[in-house]
Amino acid sequence: MDITTMRIVATLASLVCFIGIWVWAYLGSNKDRFDEAGRVPFEHE
Repeated sequence: MDITTMRIVATLASLVCFIGIWVWAYLGSNKDRFDEAGRVPFEHE
């Protein structure tokens, strides 16, 4: 395997991870947790 192939594999793996995180963040089942986490700075003084 040459360096170009390794770069392509690394780029594709990074893209897959990015899309996976993006999908996870925008799933409706996580909305309540993210809303609660977003309110934390305003609940403490």
